[in-house]
Parts: sequence; C-alpha cells; structure tokens
Amino acid sequence: MEKRIAEHQNGEGCEWTRKRLPVEFLWRQEFPTRDEARAAELQIKKWSRAKKEALIAGKFELLHILAGRSKRSRAVRDASK
Repeated sequence: MEKRIAEHQNGEGCEWTRKRLPVEFLWRQEFPTRDEARAAELQIKKWSRAKKEALIAGKFELLHILAGRSKRSRAVRDASK
C-alpha cells in the first residue's frame, strides 16, 4: 500500500487522483487476492458519501443502516448532511 500511495503522491495513476493531491489513507483492509481487493474497491466506489464516511469512522452499525433502502436509512442519510 505504501508503494501505491507513493505513486499517487508522485502524480502517477488516474487523472482524478492527480488533480486531488496530496492523498492520504483513510481506510484499508487486506484481501487474500488482488481480484477480491479490486472487487471490494469497485463496490465501495459505488457507495454514497454517507456510507463511505461510516466505513472510514468504523461505524459499522450505521453502515448497515445506510445499506438499506428503507425510509429509516434515507432519514439517517439526510440527517448526516
């Protein structure tokens, strides 16, 4: 991971990241394979900002609520704005 962050800091990688330097670690998890890590990354990229913030903060109960499509999860999302 340190190598990847260093590459981003040097302006290597995707254009989105190059425009938002410097970058920092907010959350990470290890996976058995590169394919599983990539699948998790793609899934998280589709999440709402509220879900990503709950993940970063380690608020897994809130993450579970935000994952739902109920009125309660929408109310929690709206309250966090």
